[in-house]
Amino acid sequence: MTKLHSLVSLLSACLAVSACASLGEGDTSRVDLIRKRGELRCGVSGKIPGFSFLQRDGSYAGLDVDLCKAFAAAIIGDPSKVQYRPLTAPERFTALKTGEIDLLSRNTTFNLSRDASGGNGVSFAPVVFHDGQGLLVQRNSGIRNLKDLKGQSICVGSGTTTEQNLNDAFQSLGLPYKPIKYQDLNQVVAGYLQGRCQAMTSDRSQLASARSGFERPEEHEILDDVLSKEPLAPLSAGGDQQLSDAMRWSVYALITAEEMGITKANVDDKLKEAQDNPDLTKLRRFLGVEGDLGSKLGLSNDFVVNMIRATGNYGEIYNRHLGPDSAVPIPRGLNQLHRNGGVITAPPFQ
Repeated sequence: MTKLHSLVSLLSACLAVSACASLGEGDTSRVDLIRKRGELRCGVSGKIPGFSFLQRDGSYAGLDVDLCKAFAAAIIGDPSKVQYRPLTAPERFTALKTGEIDLLSRNTTFNLSRDASGGNGVSFAPVVFHDGQGLLVQRNSGIRNLKDLKGQSICVGSGTTTEQNLNDAFQSLGLPYKPIKYQDLNQVVAGYLQGRCQAMTSDRSQLASARSGFERPEEHEILDDVLSKEPLAPLSAGGDQQLSDAMRWSVYALITAEEMGITKANVDDKLKEAQDNPDLTKLRRFLGVEGDLGSKLGLSNDFVVNMIRATGNYGEIYNRHLGPDSAVPIPRGLNQLHRNGGVITAPPFQ
């Protein structure tokens, strides 16, 4: 009997230790895990020029990719320490939930169902691209608006807000249509180009990206109709405030740097200016020369400097991949700074 009690006590102790170990791991922010691992695992699409696209040399490029680099610079101090995980739309939330990736930077729409604890339960960073869903058709098709697509087939990605928005728009107008569903954007594009549908739908930015790769892009046009508003933002799994705070303020840092005229080319000069002049309180605080704003986020106090050295500010990232001289030129529109007529702005660093 004594041996039995001893065994029970031993098992209870083991279970208690195991439970404590699990609890300890659960309490650890992924910021600490990323830093300990020395690498950020970032989920991307890899198939959308201008946002995230796998190039011929095996490297990734695009606005979403530069955000991954900026996060790595902020958390680890090195923008090259990123492992990119290409994910389809149906895969992305599962990869985040299971911990396969640390965060997602994959043209994902910020909405209630994804953000709420009763939905996907994720934590969105600030919006990095304000978009809207559109429709791409052949210029000689005679299709000029939604009503012209009555009874027609439309290629769409399955398991996305795009599919729901398409249905909502046509249902509200009482227009029948035939959805042709595919798993990812490449399949949607292939279906459209093979003539399996009269139109394809996606965010207008993605339509512009896809069209840029067509053999004759001038033969296709994006209709004026906008089916929805699509605020795109990076995100992390819910319940990890340290990581979500780090991501949130990293994006705000990129925006604030543009507001303050701090660029990849002049950030070191601005840093020296701040170090040499104690009266430049705002600049000193932003660049981590004084105060402890970085440490409040679990980051180094000079995390902003590391980011801007790596990618430049928000405007530089945008122009590099979506500006007028890029392969996928998309006018900034709403994505201008607030002072320039857009909606991009950031809270104060204080």
